[in-house]
Amino acid sequence: MLIKKPSDIPSSEITPKWLYTNRRRFIATAAMAGAAAMGYKAFELFSPSESAQANEKLQFTKSQYSTTEKQTPYKDVTTYNNYYEFSTDKSGPSELAGKFKPRPWTVAIEGEVAKPRQIDIDSLLKLAPLEERIYRHRCVEGWSIVVPWIGFPLKALVDVAQPNSKAKFVQFETVYRPSEMPGLNRAVLDWPYVEGLRLDEATNPLALLAVGLYGETLPNQNGAPIRLVVPWKYGFKSIKSIVKVRFVKDQPKATWNEAAPNEYGFYSNVNPNVDHPRWSQAKERRLGEFLKRDTLMFNGYGDQVASMYNGMDLKKNF
Repeated sequence: MLIKKPSDIPSSEITPKWLYTNRRRFIATAAMAGAAAMGYKAFELFSPSESAQANEKLQFTKSQYSTTEKQTPYKDVTTYNNYYEFSTDKSGPSELAGKFKPRPWTVAIEGEVAKPRQIDIDSLLKLAPLEERIYRHRCVEGWSIVVPWIGFPLKALVDVAQPNSKAKFVQFETVYRPSEMPGLNRAVLDWPYVEGLRLDEATNPLALLAVGLYGETLPNQNGAPIRLVVPWKYGFKSIKSIVKVRFVKDQPKATWNEAAPNEYGFYSNVNPNVDHPRWSQAKERRLGEFLKRDTLMFNGYGDQVASMYNGMDLKKNF
């Protein structure tokens, strides 16, 4: 069976979220009604799979970097996901991530650093005060969301790592657990998933290591227990369930860039003037909305990030 990648589906063919949601609600309601008629505990049988993970409340402060735009509903953000380690279907990750174990968890710091080490998740949570940052996100497929992430600046981890003068880039790696992540048993991509940033990008104040959303710890399908969030880049750069952070001299391998370099550049900055080879990036559709809106350069974060790319040809370095 041929599996379509996101790059195979033009944004114009993405099902409007209102239609998708209403159809799923109708099916779920009908299923629960049928179960009730049979005397079953309908809410136990048909409750959303994301509820299988007991998410904890987090303590945090509000951040100055938040947008005031309307937030995408929690239900949409936690049931419409790109996470190929579980499934290539948008609803698949929330349905299949229940067996994933986000604790215990450690992150390895490797490469051109003063002291390579392993840091457990509880120690990571103490690197800097947690903040809520409401960020816009733009997916390369053409849809967008607004999410209240809970996390701390990536720079706090970089400072602990103490990269030496040779370090110019940072590479991140996702956990590899085929027994808990069924998508890994299919050769859709070259596993494990890896991504990378330039060191100055990694230390930009907007770069965030997220450990929660909507005031709670991350659901499995959203990258538990810790993920990267770089809101001025397309969504696939925000790697999930990180287990390794490697500081390197040369531009590192990045999974989608390796799989299709003519479609997914290493930088992947949101740029309405650089189209995907098979569709325009000038417009986007916010989940929950029917009409499209204009795509903003750097996803609207140009004031904070544009200076890092002064003098670069952003069409060549896409």
